[in-house]
Amino acid sequence: MNNTATYISELLYRYECVILPGFGAFLTRRQSATIEEATHSFYPPKKLISFNSQLKNNDGLLANYIAAAENISYTDAVAKIQRYVLSLKEQIGQGKRITLDKIGSFYSSVEDTLQFEPLDDVNYLSEAFGLSSFVSPAIKREVEITREVYKEEVEAIEEAIPLTFTPEKRREQPYLQYAAIAVVVLGLGGFFGLNQVSNQNITYNDTQNNEADIEVKHRIQEATFEISNPLPAINLVVSKEESLKNSTTSESISEKYHIIAGAFRIASNADNKVQKLISKGYDNARLIGKNKYGLHQVVYQSYSNRIEALQALRKIKKEQSPKAWMLVQEL
Repeated sequence: MNNTATYISELLYRYECVILPGFGAFLTRRQSATIEEATHSFYPPKKLISFNSQLKNNDGLLANYIAAAENISYTDAVAKIQRYVLSLKEQIGQGKRITLDKIGSFYSSVEDTLQFEPLDDVNYLSEAFGLSSFVSPAIKREVEITREVYKEEVEAIEEAIPLTFTPEKRREQPYLQYAAIAVVVLGLGGFFGLNQVSNQNITYNDTQNNEADIEVKHRIQEATFEISNPLPAINLVVSKEESLKNSTTSESISEKYHIIAGAFRIASNADNKVQKLISKGYDNARLIGKNKYGLHQVVYQSYSNRIEALQALRKIKKEQSPKAWMLVQEL
């Protein structure tokens, strides 16, 4: 009696691939638990069996198992497997349908190819041992049905006996008055709370707008007076009298081009900035008063000539601070 199919079945519990040398390999793949809604059937997880006729080389698993189970040599086990495979091929070649116990059936198709149909009677997943499929009847939503019945009964009662409220009944329910008072109090509290939040938002927005105005003014001054190339010089020939007159007029021109080093809200910080600039060699550094935002402005130096001021600004931005900018204002 050849028990090779039984040995293959026993190995399928522990291995995902069991090769029948010279015939093919039985492969297993895990499938999760499933539910068929149409039949209300529940199936536990299982191992699905498939067959691959390309894997025929002997890996020694089945032969060693048979040798240990029947207490025979490995060579005798291999010979036993060969005889079993030869018998299977002869019967399939004769057009017979061969069934391996607890595994599946083999037969030859019209195209003369080997076909395999696995059996579903045995679950080779050891984790699901003892679990079986079952059918559960459809769950009736009794709670919802009862609710609908009560709803219909209440609607019928309301149609037959309309509900009315009299002043006497209202006086018997003072809690309604307290509820109304509570609503008013909560409403007032919410109003004042929202008003406070709104005031905080307005204050914050005003602060942001002031800071934005300062930055815009700074950018406008830079865009207006930072010229990459100075204007070309013009040589004029004038008489001695006109030259003396022009020199006298230029002395009266005020220094209105100021190279700004920074603006400070605290006066002591502005004084410290002036001292630092003087220590760096800017002997004409000074305070020129407050701007419209109340900030103390510190300048590197003031100029009466715009070209000289622009040249100085480019040098300062390159050597000292790229944030320096020019203010045009007569003090």
